[in-house]
Amino acid sequence: MFKILRSSLLKKYAMAISGLFLILFLFQHFSINLTSVFSEKIFNSISHFMGNNPIVQFILQPILIFGVVFHFVMGMILDYQNRSSRTVKYYFVKGSSNSSWVSRNMILSGIVVLLFLFLHFYDFWVPEMNYKYVQFNPLDPDRYFHEMKHKFESPIRVAIYSFSFLFLGLHLLHGFNSSFQSVGVNNKYILSIKGLTKIFAIGVPLGFIFIAIYHFTTSI
Repeated sequence: MFKILRSSLLKKYAMAISGLFLILFLFQHFSINLTSVFSEKIFNSISHFMGNNPIVQFILQPILIFGVVFHFVMGMILDYQNRSSRTVKYYFVKGSSNSSWVSRNMILSGIVVLLFLFLHFYDFWVPEMNYKYVQFNPLDPDRYFHEMKHKFESPIRVAIYSFSFLFLGLHLLHGFNSSFQSVGVNNKYILSIKGLTKIFAIGVPLGFIFIAIYHFTTSI
């Protein structure tokens, strides 16, 4: 029993660490995209640097992809273990009596976010790899802004992005705060941490939605 409990705790710890790592990337990604609203030149400069820096491309990018896969797989494993360990199934228990809908459906929101990531990779990462390593096109430091703006000319794509970021917000509302608790942060600052994680979970997804809608409306 002790080994099983210890294993479960280690998995929760690993899940929390990978989640916090992905949140750092999310904030960095949001910060870069936000510059596209204020300055085409700054957005192109940062995107060109990130897209051609060997450390970012060949070290950080593979780590990021591994982190996404690891976080999702670990979430599925923990969810399966939690469900298997219950002697009373959900349909006998009123789940809302001791937990929120968001916390009970982290796998659902996680799947929506993962499906969105596949679309995001198809929209941006795959064309980028094709541009640089398949077609071997000459580097154009000014192409990034127009490529992104072109993607948001479609109202269907903007709607899908907005829907997905709403689910990301739901996922973060529970997951961000839980990550700190899983790694043992439970001190006098916990209320402040909860407040900051809630602001992040609401503000960043809404920020991404704003960026998509902004580029859609300015391309009409």
